[in-house]
Amino acid sequence: MALQWSSPSYLRLQAGVTGKWDSCRFVNYAVKSAAFSSSTAPKKKRAQLFLRNICCETAMCASSSIKNSKSADFSLGWGKKLVWIWTENKQVMTTAVERGWNTFVFPSNRRHLATEWSSIAFICPLFIEGGEIFDGENKRIAMFSDISSPDQLEKLQPSDNLADIIVVNLLDWQVIPAENIVAAFQGSQRMVMAISKTPSEAQIFLEALEQGLDGVVLKVEDVKAILELKEYFDRRNEASNRLILTKATVTNVQMAGMGDRVCVDLCSLMRPGEGLLVGSFARGLFLVHSECLESNYISSRPFRVNAGPVHSYVAIPGGKTSYLSELRTGKEVTVVDQTGVQRTAIVGRVKIESRPLVLVEVKVDAENQTYSILLQNAETVALVSPVGGEGYRETAIPVTSLKVGDEILLRVQGGARHTGIEIEEFIVEK
Repeated sequence: MALQWSSPSYLRLQAGVTGKWDSCRFVNYAVKSAAFSSSTAPKKKRAQLFLRNICCETAMCASSSIKNSKSADFSLGWGKKLVWIWTENKQVMTTAVERGWNTFVFPSNRRHLATEWSSIAFICPLFIEGGEIFDGENKRIAMFSDISSPDQLEKLQPSDNLADIIVVNLLDWQVIPAENIVAAFQGSQRMVMAISKTPSEAQIFLEALEQGLDGVVLKVEDVKAILELKEYFDRRNEASNRLILTKATVTNVQMAGMGDRVCVDLCSLMRPGEGLLVGSFARGLFLVHSECLESNYISSRPFRVNAGPVHSYVAIPGGKTSYLSELRTGKEVTVVDQTGVQRTAIVGRVKIESRPLVLVEVKVDAENQTYSILLQNAETVALVSPVGGEGYRETAIPVTSLKVGDEILLRVQGGARHTGIEIEEFIVEK
């Protein structure tokens, strides 16, 4: 479709900004092509002017979007986090652009580098000078401040003389200052970003007091850091997507003898209706309820899922699976509730003990496929049934009470796996 240069709104639509990180990623490079190669001088000039304007707007677009959508709900606010890159490594730059991060920060004496890179990829260059950050047209985008003492941190408070975006460099402590900043700026119309030199530092800033800072400036010269931060963002954004859980009907329940079963103790508390996705085969993972419900014989353990024997698959972030036997302290798993809402939790401890097992087999309507799971035969081990009962106790069915004809929730997915990653290949599992 030809570009209609007489219609700025059409042009803006065709070169719209995409991505969850508000980072100036364009989906249509026709405008850039016209800006640098058009044989018609007026068209070329208008295209170049448009690119400059839209890049400036993009560097600031997250400011207005976050100001209008600041929320205590961490999951809602996560997609609004800003990521800027500070590097002099061309490979780091190209890797970041390929992953949707196009805003780059340069010292004022590196303008030539920004010019060189702009001929390679469409980037939004910003320049640090005199405690402020400017765009290519010398428009102030943000303020820059080193924080190395409690007095400096105390002075950093929301005020009218601050820029819409404040970039801080926490030279000493990280966690406490970041938490203090989040608390001080909550509900304000200002955004705060922090310079981080590693993905782990970025994670500290983005998760401070759950809400986190509004973004990070990743200052690195290593491509691996870009890849790790992108993977981290993918995991966090994944939590905003509901999983599709399928209703399945129990066709067989039988004792299966002794086996080594795994209790997974998390660093997070689980609520009624939540648990882990576990199964003997990756093609069908059962929602195994946590031990958060009170009983007459044992205290509630809302951090625990009695997940099944060592061979079983368990869902982990990134759409992957792990064997229960592979879980260790510090690894991450995916916690899911009966509506498909998912979140990430850290494993605090794994207990493997020999216990009597029960085999549960189910089928999905209109399918001839059987899905199975082995679990410890105990009243505290339960599967989750579809939503519809009056209380959560009705949605958690202990395996000791499970019978043919009962309905439980299942996550149906591709069966072939290589190191926990779903692949397309012929496979038969029995």
